Amino acid sequence: MSHCPDTADHRALFLNDAPMMDVRAPTEFLRGAFPHAHSLPLMSDEERAQVGTCYKQQGQEAAIELGHQLVSGETKERRLARWCEFAREHPQGYLYCFRGGLRSQTVQQWLREQGIDYPLVQGGYKAMRRFLLEELDRAVARSDIVLISGKTGTGKTRVISRLKRSIDLEGLANHRGSTFGQLPQPQPSQIDFENALSIALMKMLAAGERRVYLEDEGRLIGRLCLPDVLRERMERAPMLVVEQSLEQRVDIVVEDYVLDLGRRYGALHSADGAQLHSAKLQDDLARIRKRLGGERYQRISALMEEAFQLQWREGDLSLHREWVAFLLEKYYDPMYEYQLSQRAGEQLYRGDREAVIARAGRDS
Repeated sequence: MSHCPDTADHRALFLNDAPMMDVRAPTEFLRGAFPHAHSLPLMSDEERAQVGTCYKQQGQEAAIELGHQLVSGETKERRLARWCEFAREHPQGYLYCFRGGLRSQTVQQWLREQGIDYPLVQGGYKAMRRFLLEELDRAVARSDIVLISGKTGTGKTRVISRLKRSIDLEGLANHRGSTFGQLPQPQPSQIDFENALSIALMKMLAAGERRVYLEDEGRLIGRLCLPDVLRERMERAPMLVVEQSLEQRVDIVVEDYVLDLGRRYGALHSADGAQLHSAKLQDDLARIRKRLGGERYQRISALMEEAFQLQWREGDLSLHREWVAFLLEKYYDPMYEYQLSQRAGEQLYRGDREAVIARAGRDS
């Protein structure tokens, strides 16, 4: 395989979606990595812990020797085969460890002994992570951010999906943003979310797009925090406000949280999916019990249970529409009106989804 030099051009790596081989331990990868990185560790978590202890007690030379003992024989051959396979499948890729030091250099040398000259990322994960955090600050400062706002159920995410110059924050967070927004698949780590957001903003600016549309979000999307620099900017950003009738909003909430979410649970859990879906929504409702008040909570909980029974028996969604409408009018709408009143950003336009999309298009 032909030689490709090691690189410190982190911007090019992310703009080009370069495939990367992450040779850190599995726990390090789970804590935070990059969108096109693949975990192919040099050492397991246990092996890394043993080497770390040895380093503290006996120094670097003894730790290196122990590492070579632990990753030898069949273990080395098995891992080397996976690295060679990745390198051949991704000839334009790179490898990295935490700082671009011994681990990535060791893997690089072992690959060379197999006739594969595979480049590494200088500075490793730490340098790339620092670059993305700095780039996030720069990108937010340079971007002309406009929020797509509106009450729950107005279809803000649908608007975002149709705007060319938009970033789907909920998509990056794998969460729909509300109390009921958790999806069956887990959210990414906080670090992964921040990295993906930084890369998305970087790509927008690299394409010459300074105007960026974002959905109006709170500080948290599920368990993930919006970066402070972005949240502070969003609090002052101008808004396009989506307005839809209550009936139209109920349609969207039922589609997203009853039908679509039910399909997702069914796909993952087969026969158990329906019960897990119902239990999940009841758990979500219980989390806002205090804010609803005991009487309202009991009423909605009972109605939700009855709604699922009716849906399972007859495919009838009418009772779902009742509890959704009640929650929108009595809980979500007053909360939204208060939050909107606290915003410093100018309301540039108000209209239905198609009108807001058209207005955003004229601003292009």
